[in-house]
Amino acid sequence: MAHEIKLTMDGLLINWLKDIGDQVNADDIIAEFEADKATVEVEAGRAGELLELRAEPGDEIGEGAVIAVIGAPGEESAPAQEPATAAPAQPESAPAPTGTNGSAMTADGRIKASPLAKRIAADKGIDLSRLQGSGPGGRIVKADLENWQAPPSLPDLPAAPPPTSGQATWGKLPDADVEAIPLSRMRRAIADGTVKSKSNTPHFYVTIEADVEPLLALRKSINAALAARGIKVSVNDMLIKALALSLLEFPNLNSHYYGDRFLRHLRVNIGVAVSLPENGLVNVVCHDADKRSLSDMAVANKAMYERARAGKIKPDDIRGATFTISNMGPYNIKDFSAIIAAPEAGILAVSSAQRVPVVLDDGSLGVGTRMHMTLSVDHRVSNGAEGAAFLNHLRGLIEDPLQLLDLSAV
Repeated sequence: MAHEIKLTMDGLLINWLKDIGDQVNADDIIAEFEADKATVEVEAGRAGELLELRAEPGDEIGEGAVIAVIGAPGEESAPAQEPATAAPAQPESAPAPTGTNGSAMTADGRIKASPLAKRIAADKGIDLSRLQGSGPGGRIVKADLENWQAPPSLPDLPAAPPPTSGQATWGKLPDADVEAIPLSRMRRAIADGTVKSKSNTPHFYVTIEADVEPLLALRKSINAALAARGIKVSVNDMLIKALALSLLEFPNLNSHYYGDRFLRHLRVNIGVAVSLPENGLVNVVCHDADKRSLSDMAVANKAMYERARAGKIKPDDIRGATFTISNMGPYNIKDFSAIIAAPEAGILAVSSAQRVPVVLDDGSLGVGTRMHMTLSVDHRVSNGAEGAAFLNHLRGLIEDPLQLLDLSAV
């Protein structure tokens, strides 16, 4: 029986890596797909012959749509039951939305342009709404940007609405003093998600300081033992493990809130915020972080981070997070708070470990290595007392890190 390849999220088909008639293995990458926050690789999922391709590069694809069919040579597949594109069909009498120069847009007003065209436009400061696309459906492609010439002068910026009390008047800005930077699909997704979460989720914040010298010392010993295997455990790997074990003790925080109820997850899947080139950000997911050894986690996490930064993410890399960590340790940051990735109930913001003066147990002054952690929590799910207890439990694991080890599996 033929195997249908369905997408697990909305997005844009970038290109096919296989052609009709090709023999593929189950783990072969057959297409690249641009989701809101990442470029995702689509695997065949089954060995066989690629019988059909039901979408074209540049198509906006809806979640659950069938984009390809794999089967035995000569096997017939069932006819497509629905179009692969996500946008609803418009009546013939309704023209496609256009930009200021006639470029086709999607139904929700986004300009249709290839990822390469977007990158070129961002580099050159070209406003895509001023271009006429020559690709399918008016989509802007690389050639349109290479052939485009800027007009002699840009029109004046439109007048702003009258300012309310306390607001500064905009005035007109000289053309030479402004640069139009179109938002990428990823940046729009980040903007929409954070505004929605910050507006609709009642955040509260709890901060704690932890002594990380024991954790750093244990990491050094672990990495010395793993050096022959070419494995290096990071501080973040150890923090993910500690966070997962703490969530087992505080399952309320390992929940998703859905208005009339919240769902408490039995698996602990930690989302990890990863910065990308060109000011991007994506959360990859360390699945079952409470059960995995540090060495296994280190290898898997490193591979995910590399795929994310190379734009080669797999669907499972970004799916299923139950709680998220954002670590800005490498950036010499003393404190920060993070916005919850709704519908998750919380997110942990980790700052840099810093050498600071400390009061020792005997009352004398000394020097220690301390790190601040700030927990953001959805107040509809939890409260300050539980958040504080959770952070104290987490600090206990960091300051006594042998608890993170499964000595039979390290």
